[in-house]
Amino acid sequence: MCSHVLLLLCLIISSSQSSSRAFSPQDYADALEKSLLFFEGQRSGKLPSDQRLTWRGDSGMSDGSPYHMNLVGGYYDAGDNVKFGFPMAFTITLLSWSVIEFGSSMGEQINNARTAIRWGTDYLLKAATTTPGTLYVQVADPNQDHRCWERPEDMDTPRNVYKVTTRNPGSDVGGETAAALAAASIVFKDSDPSYSAKLLHTAIEVFSFADNYRGSYSDSLNSAVCPFYCSYSGYHDELLWGASWIHKASSNTTYLTYIQSNGQNLGANNDDYSFTWDDKTAGTKVLLSTDFMEKKTEELQLYKAHSDNYICSLLPGTYTLQSQYTPGGLLYKESWSNLQCVTSTAFLLLTYAKYLSSNEEVITCGSSTVTAETLISLARKQIDYILGDNPANMSYMVGFGERYPLHVHHRGSSLPSIHEHADHIGCNDGFQYLYSTSPNPNILIGAVVGGPDSRDNYEDVRNNYQQSEPATYINAPFVGASAYFSAESPPS
Repeated sequence: MCSHVLLLLCLIISSSQSSSRAFSPQDYADALEKSLLFFEGQRSGKLPSDQRLTWRGDSGMSDGSPYHMNLVGGYYDAGDNVKFGFPMAFTITLLSWSVIEFGSSMGEQINNARTAIRWGTDYLLKAATTTPGTLYVQVADPNQDHRCWERPEDMDTPRNVYKVTTRNPGSDVGGETAAALAAASIVFKDSDPSYSAKLLHTAIEVFSFADNYRGSYSDSLNSAVCPFYCSYSGYHDELLWGASWIHKASSNTTYLTYIQSNGQNLGANNDDYSFTWDDKTAGTKVLLSTDFMEKKTEELQLYKAHSDNYICSLLPGTYTLQSQYTPGGLLYKESWSNLQCVTSTAFLLLTYAKYLSSNEEVITCGSSTVTAETLISLARKQIDYILGDNPANMSYMVGFGERYPLHVHHRGSSLPSIHEHADHIGCNDGFQYLYSTSPNPNILIGAVVGGPDSRDNYEDVRNNYQQSEPATYINAPFVGASAYFSAESPPS
């Protein structure tokens, strides 16, 4: 039954009741497996013998070599062939957080999750340790790359290497890289203690570099990163985020002291209602709140209050609502790649609900009392919408369900596989495939695309990149959310 307190939330959840479908734990487990498989389609470097998306081939094998360094590996962020370090690091942070909170629900997929994380952290370690006082943050000129439509196995555009240094700082990308390495160190603490220690040690060094030499990488690198992954929110959020993850990963009280001393200047009192690759404010509040709820760390009580504000901003039926929903019940924050906001929000809802429940706490939103179950219901609605419980009866995960996007904005997926068409396809020759109306020949299983608009409309057109392009940071929090529901009984 719907509580009178949150009647409007119930209306959101039941808005598409006429086409409602219930997903089983097995359905969520299938989505989990596919969401992890997607990362194999984004790999750069030498592919392993157990590569499951076999239409892909080795790529970027000389990355860094013109500069006498090895920067082979890592991930392509989305549908292009650039290795953007900022969103890559965020992806690894969120994949790691997914395992930390919900790894016990992943079953046999836990190994694939660790593999996906390690593929990223192996690269980030290279980027962070190759040259003292330097963090390599990007491989390839995005302006040149975006003028071509080429398979990653064919690319012949400039593979420039971009870096931040003491003179040209990047506290945002540095703070995020530190967060990724620290979060991953928790993932590998039991399964590979020496690797875990290396990750944490490097995270501490990178954070020190980012904190001591402050500045935005957007200012240092300009058109190499903007407008693609500009740090629009500045670097304060990443410094607090990075310190918070090192605090969680280590027993070093220095970082709790840092959070106490610097939190006010780095945004502790700011309420922000989105959690994206650019803005970590809401994620940091939730992360520190879990520490407060679990360990009663009184110094972090402030973050619990702000996390409550963030949660209240999402809930229909409260005067604190700061969010828009589509007629079909989807959270709507961005006109471009909105599902990145949806998956990250669903993950935060479930993480917060986990700690509310285990500590027998509730949230007060105005005159409304909100329980963990309310948060779980809203998160389930968002994940179910992505998987096909929506007005279009369409899954926005490639390869899941009977109907899903066929014209994904993704170079490798849309061009003939290197194994089927061995001849080189040049920069301009590939555009015939971009504009083709034929379905992508290579199915990028598990990719969650950008998603529908504010009226639940989706145009399955390859060049409609605002809606049809997938990205690693869309999938990363989805991994945690789908793992959670794969272990839960469906609502009665």
